[in-house]
Amino acid sequence: MRAFASGMTDVGLQRDHNEDSYAVLQEFDLFIVADGMGGHRAGDVASRLATDSITEFFRSTANDDATWPIHFDANLTEDENRLLSGIMVANRRIFERSIRSRECAGMGTTVVSAVFSRRRNRLYVGHVGDSRAYRVRGGTIQQLTRDHSLINDYLMAMPELTEEQRAELPRNVITRALGMQDSVAVDLMSDEPHLGDVYILCSDGLSGMVTDEQIRDIVASSQDTSEMCRRLIAKANELGGEDNITVLAIRFLQDDVEYGDEPTLQVPAHRIAVTIGDDSDR
Repeated sequence: MRAFASGMTDVGLQRDHNEDSYAVLQEFDLFIVADGMGGHRAGDVASRLATDSITEFFRSTANDDATWPIHFDANLTEDENRLLSGIMVANRRIFERSIRSRECAGMGTTVVSAVFSRRRNRLYVGHVGDSRAYRVRGGTIQQLTRDHSLINDYLMAMPELTEEQRAELPRNVITRALGMQDSVAVDLMSDEPHLGDVYILCSDGLSGMVTDEQIRDIVASSQDTSEMCRRLIAKANELGGEDNITVLAIRFLQDDVEYGDEPTLQVPAHRIAVTIGDDSDR
């Protein structure tokens, strides 16, 4: 199989600038979404440092004789080590910039990143924070990542909380991000893609506005990954657009399809119900 991907970002309807970043490095089947935070517009600095650092690390370690700044874990595959190390390098660069620059003090970013190993037919996902990875397979959607958030930590420690108690918990408070300390714990998982699967990487500007079921339905009724991204962003804005919105869609197709020539799906017209929006910053 081969992974085809499209990504888009939008400022949303209530923010004056966009602190999200994304990257698609097709030659390495590498995909990244980062959601920055920090004063004086430093969030966009942090998210861009994250995407740039990870992509630069993949390029610099493409040769067998490259030197890795992070210890190689023999219990992980090379692809997992590369993804984990790239995220750790990004964390260190963001942290060092934040302590050197007054304007960037306290900045940080979430990240969700995936790399596809064609040799092993595995998609490896690494994430920190509350940016998410979903898998849409057939008529089902599954969230693959667990938000590193205060509310999730409470629910894990006290699953018996009532709905009323849960409603009182603070939302949108993350407990883990790149750049907060000189080291960071990265969650790693892997999945085996099937032909036709679509994986969605997104910032919480999407997942906080659009339900999992709505994401599934838009993915299922879109003709290609670019349309998926446009329609998901349009839906988030239709529902209020309270945050920056970034979406990256990865679709698995036959290996004999060329890059840049993603075929469209034959979707009955009556299944396309969401108007495609403008993905430019507002």
